Amino acid sequence: MKKFIILIPVYNDWKSVSRLLKEIDLQIVDWESKVSVLIVDDASTEARSNIDSNFKKIESVKILKMKNNQGHARCFATGLKFLIERESFDYAIPMDADGEDRPEELNLLFNKSKEHPNKSITADRIKRSEGLFFKFCYQIHKCLAYIFTGHLIKFGNFSCLPREAVTKMVKDPSTWSSFSGSLTKIIHERISIPSIRSLRYYGPSKMSFSKLIIHSFSIIAIFKKKVLFRSFIFLAVYLFIIFQSLSFITLLPVFFIIILLFSVFWLSNRENLDEFNKSLDNISEINNFK
Repeated sequence: MKKFIILIPVYNDWKSVSRLLKEIDLQIVDWESKVSVLIVDDASTEARSNIDSNFKKIESVKILKMKNNQGHARCFATGLKFLIERESFDYAIPMDADGEDRPEELNLLFNKSKEHPNKSITADRIKRSEGLFFKFCYQIHKCLAYIFTGHLIKFGNFSCLPREAVTKMVKDPSTWSSFSGSLTKIIHERISIPSIRSLRYYGPSKMSFSKLIIHSFSIIAIFKKKVLFRSFIFLAVYLFIIFQSLSFITLLPVFFIIILLFSVFWLSNRENLDEFNKSLDNISEINNFK
């Protein structure tokens, strides 16, 4: 019988986690597999509410308490490393805690994993539930990523990874910076399910405009060599075209590319394998339920 571990980072959002666990338990009740949950508590400042352990299907819930806050992407990375070094499992399912990753889509991932047991499965967004401005900004992010990296990345963290894929990811520093960028870089043969990005269970989205920019450039930074090459080609062609009509306006795209390159290479410093390898040292305590 295959074992699935659902990996969930959380920062103070305990009310959402409690609801999410109940929803997960309802959705997976008919799975012919063992299912556990690993929660990475990113040094929450609010007291953790009681975890209801009266589950029908979830076998156990384990919570890793981090000493220092490290951010969403690095919580996923730490969780994957913990799974490889400390747990026995066949598949890992990274999932957000706030309800935006819909629990009912777990069944799509599970069924697809039975059809393709050795493939990594991503939940590709076909619809989002945020406001128009965020949707517009997100489309710009996807376009920029495609133009400068050659990869159309339509998924986030929600996915189903066989153990072999997780093993590869924890050996690469890019996982310490961006989950989706790392998965795109490392695992070339992937399949997908259609996914709808839902609304948060409680409260407004925590993805601000500035965080979206960092998120976008962190993904692009993983492919910095491609970005540099494509930028050089663009600048060479563009400057040749506008050479006879140089002005502040015509040079704006050049300034944009320079700023992007600076940002990309600065954010590429997030890819730190030494920090990644020491990430489990940031665990202060481990709590088990059921």
